[in-house]
Amino acid sequence: MMERLGIEPGGGVVPQFSLSYATAFHRCETCTCKPDCRAWLDSKPAAVHFAPRFCPDTDIFFELQFDQPGTAHIAAEHRAQAQR
Repeated sequence: MMERLGIEPGGGVVPQFSLSYATAFHRCETCTCKPDCRAWLDSKPAAVHFAPRFCPDTDIFFELQFDQPGTAHIAAEHRAQAQR
């Protein structure tokens, strides 16, 4: 999921968000939605902007996306969707 969202696991995460990364990783390991997640990943293109609503890490993934270089376009798309 992180790869599809453009989040660089480990090395690309800003140090102050390493706890967020670890929390997301743990949630994913214990997630009960793995079949739904696999089906969603299999049906989507190689890159997506938002995690699915059923994902327990949606909030963390969203935060981690903004803490990487070159993610201003995601914020703009999110604002545009919120205004619709």
